[in-house]
Amino acid sequence: MPDTAAVNNHPYLGMWVTRDGHIRQELLPGGRYDEARGTTKSAYTGRYTISGHHIDYVDDTGFTADGEFRDDVLYHGGYIFYRETSK
Repeated sequence: MPDTAAVNNHPYLGMWVTRDGHIRQELLPGGRYDEARGTTKSAYTGRYTISGHHIDYVDDTGFTADGEFRDDVLYHGGYIFYRETSK
């Protein structure tokens, strides 16, 4: 079981977005994620674990996926996600 304090303060927490903004994936504290697709909010939700630069997902239907963080970019499911920053 992951350390709750570590998951709540992990440097990869926050919103990750494809360049076109179509997919928005938020890594939430406590090991949950919420992914929007286009105008569909919460299209996919589930839990995640991070080990080093690797992320594993299990959505609420049981589907699994993984990804990799490299140079503050998330590569997941054939998509490239960029950290959303405050403007």
